[in-house]
Amino acid sequence: MSGLKLFNTKGGVTEVTPRLADVEADVQSLVEANMEALLGVRFLTSEYSTGPVHGGRIDSLGLDENGSPVIVEYKRGTDAGVINQGLFYLSWLMDHRREFEHLVRHRLGPTAAAQVLWSGPRLVCIAGDFTRYDVHAVGEHRRSIDLVRYRLFGSALLGLETVASVSGRTPAARRARRQSPDEGRSAPMDDLVRTVDEMLLGLGNGVNRIQRKQYRAYQRLRNFACVCPPQRSKLLVYLKADPKAVDLVPGFSRDVTGLGHHGTGDLEVQLRTTRDVERAESLFRASYAAA
Repeated sequence: MSGLKLFNTKGGVTEVTPRLADVEADVQSLVEANMEALLGVRFLTSEYSTGPVHGGRIDSLGLDENGSPVIVEYKRGTDAGVINQGLFYLSWLMDHRREFEHLVRHRLGPTAAAQVLWSGPRLVCIAGDFTRYDVHAVGEHRRSIDLVRYRLFGSALLGLETVASVSGRTPAARRARRQSPDEGRSAPMDDLVRTVDEMLLGLGNGVNRIQRKQYRAYQRLRNFACVCPPQRSKLLVYLKADPKAVDLVPGFSRDVTGLGHHGTGDLEVQLRTTRDVERAESLFRASYAAA
């Protein structure tokens, strides 16, 4: 990983040397077997054929936490063609929506198929490394692209590092939505929503905002916060931070593990004023780190 050193501290201190996989298929098999834990994506299928006309095979297909279709492409080392290859498959996917929905229905059921979010398809490229040209290139596209560097440590450790992450929405569109008025909402609640939005987007580079009817998700590879539409006097935010590691405060934070709610995350935070947002900042950061 970039600048990261890992040491085994049992019986002294010994550096664990990072390495690449022997073959690309080793990375693919490891990620596909643990895709939800590693990427927050439900695995659908492997080596999916795009038919005789396109003549290709998509490494992995999945569905993320917000219902967005996800294509995952793997490279053992550095490959200048991985982004273009992935974008080629992403274009194919957008032209074959019914085929993808049929796959989702077969694997995950009709409810998941009916909720596929076609406004936010994603491409995740996992490789040994990327060039500065790759990092620049993803910013020039209007698609959601994540570049993820991997390393294996010893025989039992895997490291993933997000090198670049961009959303498929243009800055102009993002500003327009942020400035648009919300009918039936009070000015203080508007200020609260805006403050939370700015804080979550400002936690780090490459934070993407995904709008669904029931919630707004903030993610960098995985969701770390979900903000529900404001109620009359409070705003509910669900975080990936571990509720058991938090000093819960009645009326402000609670453990919702196993309880149904919109969005993802087991820690609920109730915000009523901008002061509550300041109190919640450490929880936001913990959730960002955990995701």
